[in-house]
Amino acid sequence: MESPGPANIRIITTLGHVDHGKTTLMDTLLAANNIISARMAGKMRYLDSREDEQERGITMESSAVSLKFQVLGHEKSPKTYIVNMIDTPGHVDFSTEVSTASRLCDGALVLVDVVEGVCTQTIAVLRQAWQDRLRPILVINKFDRLITELKLAPVEAHHHLTRLIEQVNAVMGSFFASERMEDDLRWREERERRLAKKKDQLADETDAAVNEGDEFQEKDDEDIYFAPERGNVIFASAIDGWGFRIGKFAQLYATKLGIKEANLRRVLWGDYFLDPKSKKVISYKHLRGRPLKSLFVQFVLENIWAVYDAVVLNPNQEKVAKIVTALNLKILPRDLRSKDTRNLLFLIFSQWLSLSTCVTQSVIDVVPAPPLAQRTRIPKMLYPDLYEATVDPKNKLEEDLFSANSAPDACVTAYVSKMFAVSAKDLPENKKKPITAEEMRAKAREARETRAAAEKNGEQTGQQTLTSTAIPYTPTPPPPENEHAKEASVEGAEVVLGFARLYSGTLRTGTTVYGLLPKYNAASEPTHPANVKNLVPITIDGLYIMMGRELVPVDVVRAGNIFAVRGLEGKVWRTATLCAPGESGISELSSDDHACLINLGGVNRAASPIVRVALEPAMPADMPKLVNGLKLLSQADPCVETFQQQTGEHVILTAGELHLERCLKDLKERFARVEIQASKPIVPFRETATKVSDMAPTKTPNALRGTIHGSSSSNIVKFTIRVSPLPKVILDFVLQNVSILKKLQHERRAKDSAEVHDKEEEQESENYGEVVRKPSVGPEQFWEALQKVCEETGGEWADVTERIWAFGPQKAGGCLLIDNRKSGVPFSLKRRLERIKAGDNEGEVMHKGARDFDVHVETGFQLATFQGPLCAEPVEGMAYIVESVEIDQENLEKEIEQNRMAQVTGSVISAVRDACRNGLLDWSPRLMLAMYVCDIQASTDVLGKVYAVVAKRRGRIVAEEMKEGTAFFNVTALLPVVESFGFADDIRKRTSGAASPQLVFSGYEILDQDPFWVPTTEEELEDLGEKADRSNIAKGYMDVVRERKGMFVDRKIVEFAEKQRTLKR
Repeated sequence: MESPGPANIRIITTLGHVDHGKTTLMDTLLAANNIISARMAGKMRYLDSREDEQERGITMESSAVSLKFQVLGHEKSPKTYIVNMIDTPGHVDFSTEVSTASRLCDGALVLVDVVEGVCTQTIAVLRQAWQDRLRPILVINKFDRLITELKLAPVEAHHHLTRLIEQVNAVMGSFFASERMEDDLRWREERERRLAKKKDQLADETDAAVNEGDEFQEKDDEDIYFAPERGNVIFASAIDGWGFRIGKFAQLYATKLGIKEANLRRVLWGDYFLDPKSKKVISYKHLRGRPLKSLFVQFVLENIWAVYDAVVLNPNQEKVAKIVTALNLKILPRDLRSKDTRNLLFLIFSQWLSLSTCVTQSVIDVVPAPPLAQRTRIPKMLYPDLYEATVDPKNKLEEDLFSANSAPDACVTAYVSKMFAVSAKDLPENKKKPITAEEMRAKAREARETRAAAEKNGEQTGQQTLTSTAIPYTPTPPPPENEHAKEASVEGAEVVLGFARLYSGTLRTGTTVYGLLPKYNAASEPTHPANVKNLVPITIDGLYIMMGRELVPVDVVRAGNIFAVRGLEGKVWRTATLCAPGESGISELSSDDHACLINLGGVNRAASPIVRVALEPAMPADMPKLVNGLKLLSQADPCVETFQQQTGEHVILTAGELHLERCLKDLKERFARVEIQASKPIVPFRETATKVSDMAPTKTPNALRGTIHGSSSSNIVKFTIRVSPLPKVILDFVLQNVSILKKLQHERRAKDSAEVHDKEEEQESENYGEVVRKPSVGPEQFWEALQKVCEETGGEWADVTERIWAFGPQKAGGCLLIDNRKSGVPFSLKRRLERIKAGDNEGEVMHKGARDFDVHVETGFQLATFQGPLCAEPVEGMAYIVESVEIDQENLEKEIEQNRMAQVTGSVISAVRDACRNGLLDWSPRLMLAMYVCDIQASTDVLGKVYAVVAKRRGRIVAEEMKEGTAFFNVTALLPVVESFGFADDIRKRTSGAASPQLVFSGYEILDQDPFWVPTTEEELEDLGEKADRSNIAKGYMDVVRERKGMFVDRKIVEFAEKQRTLKR
């Protein structure tokens, strides 16, 4: 495909909720490019290339296609444009595919179903487009449903559409408002910092303030909203192949009404009316009570309603013939007489209001070309905290990036946003090439010549007659063994390709470039130990233009294009930045090339994986194949995580049930190619404790609840720990800022960067089941803000910030270890971090000498919070207060002399762990369930069935609201993850497919039931009997987890033994 200049390239993605018509819209555009038949558009779903995608009717993997369009410019000369399009899934389980696609694009077609309106994923994708600074175009799809399903009149439809656009704009406005608040806060902090600096130089703060002339720059929000008159709203029906913008009708009616096209475009949407007497356009203020129809209803909607009425609702051939003649369309008489109304509708609309023309024109008009788009998008990638629209380039590399320079000497920068797997046999170089007509003729000529030679050389007449009709058989020598092996490997192998965009320069096959992995730190030198393993040379083995399920090989790719790249296997895991100083690549690693190195960072994961499943092959001998398959799967799927647990189990972490099904199918059929046995889904829980009225007596008499006295072996170390529930305000603040805590801990351990990276990678897999939260403060303000929250809480928590010893589990979580010892200075994490930041490590060493066992107490706390007492799940919302630690120095010295220090430290750790666990059990223990927020859209007739399914699975309805003008309800429910498996299928079966849920992980919620509760009072015994006929739900969940982990389960083997059992003879 010959590539035009960067100014004539557009890169867009389709975004929207599931089933809002993204793939159908893409079909129409593919039909316009003659890739598929126009009659099959909307039915074929060409970009859903997987078998399970076609069966389920939803997209699961994003796929790209490059389309070529010729558009008449203002000079009436045709211009060639290339539109690179990426079709993305709408299902919440595959939201990471949306993140990876939007990172590569400049614009987005945001599809909204006209009846369903703004749904959960619509808001999520609009937020993604906002964060990535994409230029969105709103496509209001399934317009035909207003006419055929809801049967609205044109006036009602106009009100409905106005309300829908207002809803979408409200979402955009909320993003703008939150960003402005953040910018304002950031600006104030920056200003205070500058004033503090100037205060040192100038006499006092008043002088500093006088010299401060920098004002806060207000931003205009006008260009972020969707407005039909501005050309960024398309009204469409992808299944019927039509779509229009206001400009299309302004063009049609401008001459007829004698109004300038630009003026008519401005008034064709909104409350503007045509005065029948003066033939002038008037606003609603001048109606004077007259029942006039708005211009949009009169000139746009009534015409569309008339076509649908004549063709579908009340078929009338005469009317159809009149419409066809009036619109000057070319439709064959046999099609006009056809009983297939959908086809006739498609033929009329595709000529009158062509969807592909409308979408292409709006993409060219609204979405900026790469050189313009990159001036605003690249600065945000390089400087995530930037709040200006753009910045000036600082060096040649940034100049090339901002202008999408594709000159031979321009720095090559490509961003690989994800990896995807294709079968080796589907690569163009491994496919059998079709024989051309010339080659067929040459083969036939050879056969004739062979036959003639055989006839000539025949010895007997009988033989001659035989040979005259037969071609002699010459056995071909068998191919060498390694050829067979090669063919077999190609047949079964999967090749991993990178899904990338070239931001600047020109990339050719065969060149060698630098590959920068996400953890490469641009602030350090490339020779820094932490950077060396994140900088790898990569040879480009192949470049391909993606055409849906097909790959087209190319030798060269220029800036501003999306492409697939081969040669990253074994070097790049998921994302990378490819860099080179010029088109020729790099010959050897030289220090001169370092100016071209830039790291465009990783992709943010939108949905955290929550469903964990352990896998094993049906045949133990196939374990290596499974391990290799898991490695391929986690590379090819950006949202899946695979790792080996400490128990030796191979575990797969997925975003939801549907995602899990797809991953298991891929493993069995593509990556591992072995039979696999999967465990039941492993769902995370959290453990906590609360204060209730009727608790058992305290474990330690005459002490506060939760107080536990403990000691190590031989009573060398004695300690007292008091456990208490953490106030909700403090817990919420800590959980909100867990990422800040991790950052602070990371800085603390950053003496040896390489070690830190390895530890981080190990911990990533362990710390699963967390909600992705946005921190409320920065690292500098964390302690200050925490102090403020504690002071507001009051009581014993008011001065706790200086005494926080550690956070847990894993040094960053919802539990606190507090040093409340009377003697000496408290072991404060805040002070330690401040000392390390200042570079003073001597104080730390002295501190360690004074309190030898502090580290071991902290280790015991970390173990106790990582594996709680109920079912060894992480603990949340508890404070562990160390009241005293006493050391018997005499006995300690004896142990050191006998070289038994290891036993002492080990016993301290286990004693502290047990004390922490027992302290929690002194309160009323509770399990916390992982919860899904479940959004269901259902019509009134199936609403009762939806409620029944939710109630059966221990969910609860949080909200329900009726969509105005429709018979649909939006139901929001909370559902435990542990009860959600099979929920989507169950709800679809009960409602005959009329309702489909979207499940999004929302966090943890306390199950208000004590797992150890048994009936004790007279009323309880009378109501439930000694055996507690009603099962304890919390105990049931706890026992299932304990059984899975191989822990002791208190279960009766024989129940109701006193009942009479009568055996039949």
